[in-house]
Amino acid sequence: MCGLCGEIRWDERAVEVSDIEAMMREMAPRGPEASGLHKVHAGMVFGHRRLKIMDLSELSHQPMVDDELGLGVVFNGAIYNHPELRSELKEKGYRFASHGDTEVLLKAYHAWGESFVHRLKGMFAFALWEKKSGTTLLVRDRLGIKPLYYVQDGGGLRFASTLPALLKTPNIDTRIDPVALHHYMSFHAVVPAPYTILKGVRKLPPASLVRLGADGSWHQERYWEMTHGDGPELDETAWKERLLHELQGAIKRRMVADVPVGVLLSGGVDSSLVVGMLAQQGQRDLQTFSVGFEEVHGEKGDEFVYSDLIANHYGTKHHQIMVPSQQVLETLPACIRAMSEPMVSHDVIGFYLLSQKVAEHIKVVQSGQGADEVFGGYSWYPPLSGSRDPVGDYARVFFDRNHQGFARAVQPAWLGEDYSLAFVREHFSQPGADDPVDKALRLDTTIMLVDDPVKRVDNMTMAWGLEARVPFLDHELVELAAGIPSALKVRDGGKWILKEVARQVIPAQVIDRPKGYFPVPALKYLKGRYLDVVKEALHAPAAQQRGLFQPEYVTRLLNAPTDHITPLKGSKLWQLGLLELWLQSHGIQP
Repeated sequence: MCGLCGEIRWDERAVEVSDIEAMMREMAPRGPEASGLHKVHAGMVFGHRRLKIMDLSELSHQPMVDDELGLGVVFNGAIYNHPELRSELKEKGYRFASHGDTEVLLKAYHAWGESFVHRLKGMFAFALWEKKSGTTLLVRDRLGIKPLYYVQDGGGLRFASTLPALLKTPNIDTRIDPVALHHYMSFHAVVPAPYTILKGVRKLPPASLVRLGADGSWHQERYWEMTHGDGPELDETAWKERLLHELQGAIKRRMVADVPVGVLLSGGVDSSLVVGMLAQQGQRDLQTFSVGFEEVHGEKGDEFVYSDLIANHYGTKHHQIMVPSQQVLETLPACIRAMSEPMVSHDVIGFYLLSQKVAEHIKVVQSGQGADEVFGGYSWYPPLSGSRDPVGDYARVFFDRNHQGFARAVQPAWLGEDYSLAFVREHFSQPGADDPVDKALRLDTTIMLVDDPVKRVDNMTMAWGLEARVPFLDHELVELAAGIPSALKVRDGGKWILKEVARQVIPAQVIDRPKGYFPVPALKYLKGRYLDVVKEALHAPAAQQRGLFQPEYVTRLLNAPTDHITPLKGSKLWQLGLLELWLQSHGIQP
């Protein structure tokens, strides 16, 4: 796991190497163990920060250049099937100097061309260049687990693994993007690619491959699509057997590393199932980690009873981390600075603090993220069954505000069209998902999951040089899940078929418990110093000059913060405050 960056120019201007170095410094936490810079020529420079997970030697140092093939690459991620690909390439006559996954990318591209991306099993974002032609490939994994941000200025392209890295370079348009603002305020703070909250910065969508020519030509294609509801005709028993087999493979693949791999154990079904399956596969001395927070407003801040149950059942080396409320407050500024984009979910700080502690023990963990979106575990899926208005029904349960609510919140200059509802309507209308539940599952898996849970896990773990792997987003497992009839997912409140598989592996007490989440009550029920922090941010001169929000709306929320909770039980006030806190922490001026 690493951080990559670079700049490519076709306007005869030379790349400022100091800009590449500035981006590398900003991404040092993502790759604290090594750094490298490679200048192909004056108009093409690449940089890299490395976290050593596969092949700990200098032979896998990046940027990696193969002079014999005339190729180079900077890569962030993990290719779990790299040993199998290496064997296949060796049979074709390729020689390898390293035993990591980075060199496999270079040889695979040379052997199979752009179609090599279809062979990759893992999470990845990379830039791969051809020295002779000056062509560069920019690629992001199928489900957007690894990020890639970029800036275009007409004569060149600058890119990096994080948005704040790009902000360390000059001439970035940091004005607020009105479409992104609508998504942030309405679509549960999800800002879909290619948008970011800033006009001048874009992000590559998941499953994208861009061929950037030496003349600046840009050819972009989507190399993978999800299709729901067209699986084979199987009975429930057969579906369970296939799901169990695929899940075992996905979890086993994510143990491929040259360092130990642990598990983030929340105590829910998903992370517990990862621990249980690893135990079945013979893993010993597995390290597991869970975090909890102080109770606020009568809401409990931990689920230790369940994580302890699993840890004791399987005899893991368990680390239980209790975070006092004061530590959450003290850590918030650093957590916000670590966000590539504003992330309103309360559990961001939880992952940040948990990752800090986990990184003291281990460099790689598996996480249960993604199971709810893939297998229908959220409350808004069952009511969509048989819906005659899936767009409207989805928006009513998922959106933080409708367009009228957005109009009450923002100043008139920011009131454009109902971009969020239009986005959902357009996505639901695409072929490949006819059932209303399937439409929502596809949207959430390919859009919401990417720019909410997955992004926050990547950002918060990598802030401490910790690699998080997500087996429930194994693309073959996701493809299988998409073919399972939605009725088998949403039955009995949701995630039925996954829970049925889990019964073969983990204790029933964890499966039949009320659905939990990663609770951080202090950010939901703002009071005391937490409320003061938000108030100061929203009343700061920069916020006043920026003029995003209606003053009377801000006052109403500040006067009664616990009265203004979104349908998904988030704080509307925290949403406003977090945006300003993020903008101010990165020095973004009005």
